[in-house]
Amino acid sequence: MLSVEDWAEIRRLHRAEGMAIKAIARRLGVSRNTVRSAIGSDGPPRYERRPAGSAVDVFEPRIRELLAQVPTMPATVIAERVGWTRGITVLKERVAELRPAYLPPDPASRTTYQAGEIAQCDFWFPPIELPVGFGQVRGPKELPVLTMVTGYSRWLSAVLVPSRVKYDLFAGWWRLIGGLGATPKVLVWDGEGAIGRWRGGRVELTEECQAFRGTLGVKVIVCRPADPEAKGLIERCHDHLERSFLPGRTFTGPADFNTQLQAWLQVVNTRRRRALGCAPTDRIVTDLQAMVPLPPVPPVVGWRDSTRLARDHYVRIDSNDYSVHPAVIGRRIEIRVDLHRVQALCEGRLVADHERLWCKHQTITDPDHAAAGHQLRRARTGTLRPVDTQVEERNLSVYDTLLDDEGGVA
Repeated sequence: MLSVEDWAEIRRLHRAEGMAIKAIARRLGVSRNTVRSAIGSDGPPRYERRPAGSAVDVFEPRIRELLAQVPTMPATVIAERVGWTRGITVLKERVAELRPAYLPPDPASRTTYQAGEIAQCDFWFPPIELPVGFGQVRGPKELPVLTMVTGYSRWLSAVLVPSRVKYDLFAGWWRLIGGLGATPKVLVWDGEGAIGRWRGGRVELTEECQAFRGTLGVKVIVCRPADPEAKGLIERCHDHLERSFLPGRTFTGPADFNTQLQAWLQVVNTRRRRALGCAPTDRIVTDLQAMVPLPPVPPVVGWRDSTRLARDHYVRIDSNDYSVHPAVIGRRIEIRVDLHRVQALCEGRLVADHERLWCKHQTITDPDHAAAGHQLRRARTGTLRPVDTQVEERNLSVYDTLLDDEGGVA
């Protein structure tokens, strides 16, 4: 085989020196046909090994039959069906070569985002255990972190909320949107029950979600089931949270978790994104300017209820009992619960204000409520004390006289 060095020299002598083929052949000691081949070739000579037979060749007709029936059949299943007993790698390579002839291509679409257009939202459950007070610990499935990432700037927001029920979801959602300072025109969710579901080929948003989006003046989209590409941005953010935020950290409780999370987000939003060619901080101003401004009146979020205060003057929230001032026993009170506080109002006056607990089955008593209850019980006991009444005492001889008059005792 002609070497690349000889090939290059032949072409130089012919093109630069103008030497004849016969002279080049004599000078380099090669045949004239070799010289002609080198001059007429488009590239340097390459050694190409003749394809040898493969052990898979015998099984190829059967492999084609199986792929014609089920184009997505895994190579491991094909190996079992055709009786393949050798290494699986060579069979996988042949299946990969044959599969495109039976399976239509499914190219991934590249999505581009306009400023202010969209944000993706979801829950992330960190694989940790977190102390929540009174010796109790919550596991990974009990730690919902509400996340939101904007499409244009990739600005990431997140907050750990007490639960994924609707009143905590919307309270956490409003906190993220309020912290952002504007609302993307479209908010994308997975099939979260408090948001909505696909039924009969169409999305049905919950009444609470309709009220929330109506106040903001935006659109809410619920992804179709089994469509992971629809929310790829937020899924990648979850992977980043797990790989970059969690390692090496310890947390004393939910408040400490959120404090460390917010500090990390301030840093991560300044880091350059390869897909953007810049950091989210470089795009967020343009993104915000194109979003919908926050409404003048914020949406009503959190849990609200009205009840008549029972005699024990406690209200139960998430299995925990919180005291209320006993002066309003028997009167109607309004209970308000947000991400951090449990409050009770009577005729607009605050009669209870407690920090919301993350643990379960606890009783929280305000010392002022306990003292007021003790005073009210003492006062009521005083008003209900029995009256000291003088009772006339009759002499027993009177009863003897009555018995004698009636003829004595038989």
